[in-house]
Amino acid sequence: MKKTIQSIRELIQSAKKEIELIPNDIFENKPLPHKWSKKEILGHLIDSALNNWKRISEISFCEGTYNSLNYAQDHLVKSNLYQEKDRTDLLNLWFCMNEQIVFISQNLAEEKFDNKIILPDGQIKTLKWLIKDYLEHLQHHVSQICNS
Repeated sequence: MKKTIQSIRELIQSAKKEIELIPNDIFENKPLPHKWSKKEILGHLIDSALNNWKRISEISFCEGTYNSLNYAQDHLVKSNLYQEKDRTDLLNLWFCMNEQIVFISQNLAEEKFDNKIILPDGQIKTLKWLIKDYLEHLQHHVSQICNS
């Protein structure tokens, strides 16, 4: 798990620098009215960080299997008005939230990574799986922001 957690830290550090360099007109451009801009994708990553921060924190002390709730991605992006929010504020919030995820994850006792979680679709996974999946999710969306 140490490698996965370190990969999250490295990704957020490099992505923060890359995102800062994206011109505003590109960062805020919505390719289609119903598609997210790069700025809104960053907002989605804030929502994801918030939900996973909560999951990781609560799974670590939960007795028995943790039940994970789903969240309405599109509605959260709209209701949080990420398209209108200051870019630096969004980037700093995303970065700090992920630093906290890294911090709590790297300080968990090794046996906690085997704690179980029931996903909204009913699948049963482990905290180890959740953190690896979170890294993959970050990689996917950071690539959308920085490489397209």
